[in-house]
Amino acid sequence: MKRILIFAFLLWSGGLLGTVWAQQVNDNNTPLHLMKAKYKTPYGIPTQESVKQTMDRVLHYIDAETPAVLVDKRTGEEVTRLKDINADTQLKQGGFRLTSYEWGVTYSGVLAAYEVTGDEAYREYVTRRHQLLADIVPYFQKIYEKNKRIDGNIRRVFDPHALDDAGAVCCSMIKNLLSESNQNGKAEALRPLVDNYIDYIMNKEYRLADGTFARLRPQKNTVWLDDMFMGIPPIAYMGKLTGEQKYYDEAARQVMQFASRMWVEEDCLFRHGWVEGMNFDERNAAADRNLRPAFYWGRANGWAILTLCEVLDVLPETHAQRGAILELLQAHAAGLARRQHYDGFWHQLLDRNDTYLETSATAIYTYCLAHAVNKGWIDAKAYGPVALLGWQAVQSAVNEKGQVENVCVGTGMAFDAAFYAYRPVHVMAAHGYGPVIWAGAETIRLLREQHPKLNDSAVQFYEEEVPTNQPIFNYDGKIRF
Repeated sequence: MKRILIFAFLLWSGGLLGTVWAQQVNDNNTPLHLMKAKYKTPYGIPTQESVKQTMDRVLHYIDAETPAVLVDKRTGEEVTRLKDINADTQLKQGGFRLTSYEWGVTYSGVLAAYEVTGDEAYREYVTRRHQLLADIVPYFQKIYEKNKRIDGNIRRVFDPHALDDAGAVCCSMIKNLLSESNQNGKAEALRPLVDNYIDYIMNKEYRLADGTFARLRPQKNTVWLDDMFMGIPPIAYMGKLTGEQKYYDEAARQVMQFASRMWVEEDCLFRHGWVEGMNFDERNAAADRNLRPAFYWGRANGWAILTLCEVLDVLPETHAQRGAILELLQAHAAGLARRQHYDGFWHQLLDRNDTYLETSATAIYTYCLAHAVNKGWIDAKAYGPVALLGWQAVQSAVNEKGQVENVCVGTGMAFDAAFYAYRPVHVMAAHGYGPVIWAGAETIRLLREQHPKLNDSAVQFYEEEVPTNQPIFNYDGKIRF
């Protein structure tokens, strides 16, 4: 009994001493600013190796979910010879579609990953699928001419009905044609597909009277912000491929015409939709634009800034509209940066903190901000930390299988907050996979080409390599060690 009492006393006294000791921690005796913060997502500077590991996990997953194989839909047996293709032949179904616009984004992201890492697995992923489409299209065209009954995923390659069918896949194929890995000419089989896509985009897609890409849903003559990305980058890249000025001019014109309707200057964001005939002040274009409803959907703003990056990547330095497009990107970057959540993500509706944190938009912004820093279009000190925080959020959304979580499913256009706020999320939403790989590739380039370091526990970017996490500066601003 006596031993029990002694043990209880020791426990009590130890707790009391611990309390007294805790009370003794104060600003005089403890560097409180060095206390470890409890971040919800990782914070700091990731290694290139950790970024690549996340990208590899995603690549492994999508490789399994997008088989580059033909099958007979009646028997399920694999079709290995082109001469055996018939009306019942289709692409083997996996989790994602090889010819969708989401997968056009994925092809571009994976090609970018190959350029940055040199890992042949990335190049091979795109090459196999592009080549399969190039090989099979002539056979399916003949079948389609006879009975109009073929796999819809193949039909959209040579008979696109919308920008969604054409633009993103076309742009990825042009990039493949332009890549250094095409020096042996293997990708040249893609050129007829590219030309057919471009013919649709330039000559057949529905437009407003001034030539701006538009749709007939949900209202007649609706401009969707999504169509900046679906239509403009392939036109700009066609300029790079052919050297023809008309493509550069059309891409720049489309950017400025979208901006004239969709850009909201006071918020530095783009509205998702604009409807012709929804007039508020017909006599004053600026007032009309400002009075219109503006729903700042995250992924659509991602398509917009990604379009600006894609166009600036190929638009000649001497082009008359280049300066205006660059200024638009810089303003958009500022608007996005100020709305980043402290856990690194962006919200489904960018200006509504009560909407969920969404991964695909976050991945697109991460790529675009990192890319703009690497290109020198925006300041590394201001936006480098934003991009790295974005990557930390993105990689936290990639599960062990390589699936990307918290991605908004395909979304129409609306004029109320509930529609956007309650859009479902799903790991099989294809929109997240290309942006995640693209963001990872550019993050590796950011870590390789820029100079981030921790200073007072915060991520900072410097103009030169700093061999310490606590650089000290002279009065003239130069680093001393």
